[in-house]
Amino acid sequence: MTADSNKAPSVSAIMTVYNAERYVAEAAESILAQTFTDFEFIIVDDGSTDKSLEILQRHAEQDGRIRLVSRPNTGIIGALNDGLALARSEFIARMDADDISLPERFSKQLGYLSAHPSCIAVGSRALMIDIDGAPICEICEEAKHEGIDAIRLARQSGALLHAAAMIRRETLKAVGGYREEFLHAEDYDLFLRLAEVGRLANLPEVLFKYRQHLASICYTKRQTQSRSVHAALRAACKRRGLEPPADEYVSDHSPPVSKAEHHHRWSRWALRAGNLATARKHAFAAVCEAPLSSKCWKRAIRATWRPLRAALRSVGRSSNSPRNEGEKADGPTT
Repeated sequence: MTADSNKAPSVSAIMTVYNAERYVAEAAESILAQTFTDFEFIIVDDGSTDKSLEILQRHAEQDGRIRLVSRPNTGIIGALNDGLALARSEFIARMDADDISLPERFSKQLGYLSAHPSCIAVGSRALMIDIDGAPICEICEEAKHEGIDAIRLARQSGALLHAAAMIRRETLKAVGGYREEFLHAEDYDLFLRLAEVGRLANLPEVLFKYRQHLASICYTKRQTQSRSVHAALRAACKRRGLEPPADEYVSDHSPPVSKAEHHHRWSRWALRAGNLATARKHAFAAVCEAPLSSKCWKRAIRATWRPLRAALRSVGRSSNSPRNEGEKADGPTT
């Protein structure tokens, strides 16, 4: 045991895991590969029934910074609060078991928080990726507190990613941590409360990869999440003395968004961002899910036509290039 083995690290990374065997190794390795190394990595396995725990145990045996906790399933909010209770550091770095942190994330976020004492939570621009890691588009482009909070109040996405955030521990605890009454929107509720006691920010660099897949909570628990978001927003408006949003009802029996619609959205976002291969991939996946949908076929045609049109334009520019014109001018004359 070294002399400073009981010294608290600078950062406590917290990752909760539930049945994430496909992604969890890459997620954990992205944290262990951070260029800033003075951190503890608290992993709470929330009663996984797949091979997640086995994978994590192997990583824990190889890296002493990992503090692995396995317990019966209680849901993400209980797991997050358990992880927070174990944290010893001044700064909490969140992480999800299906995402990827880029190597400079901790270094740059810690540097920002150290230089800006009024900031209590900082995220970064993020690259949305699909199930295979293909790029879809960049999100979280708003860097300043006022813009981030306004996006939250408008119930729009892409403000500040919870899994990509570094938060001051004492402030997180002071506002009450994660609250059970906002199931599947605990992060939305948290950032509304944090914004009332300090400033939020996003770094302009892409430091995080945010994975989209059909098994994630935002797709499988849409109705519950929508009700919790509405309740959290009404509570925030009451605290801030603002006009609350109108009451709304989200039925548990309302039809879920189809797989085809999700692929269609990912294709549209990827096409706008210029990620043409990803756009084609999901456009044709949407067609496979809904072969009679004219909307899906139109998206597939757009995703195919745009790169073809760009290639034709490139050929046209090449044929009219100065080099070719010069060759023609230098040829024999009559």
